[in-house]
Amino acid sequence: MMRRLTLLGLFLAFASSVAIAQSGRVQRGFTFAQTNCSQCHAIGRVGESPIPEAPPFRTLHTRYPVEDLAEAFAEGITTGHPSMPQFQLDPAQINDLLAYLNSVQG
Repeated sequence: MMRRLTLLGLFLAFASSVAIAQSGRVQRGFTFAQTNCSQCHAIGRVGESPIPEAPPFRTLHTRYPVEDLAEAFAEGITTGHPSMPQFQLDPAQINDLLAYLNSVQG
């Protein structure tokens, strides 16, 4: 019985640390999005994009799997319109932004 409680305690501690790490990634991703993307895109769970052609982040999953954006973020996102700056993110930034994007999908 004591061993099961110990294992349960270890599991809960691990799960808690994973959740805390994930929330840190989401927060860092939000900060990146707020700083670099919110001028054009709606980055939250509600609201319209300041530029109507810029898709709200919460709807990106309807266009393509969010995880598929990792490669584009690493190589540098470019679009057909000149007003969007080119971004090339490092692996930590990619993980943070993907965590945030996943957190707001509708």
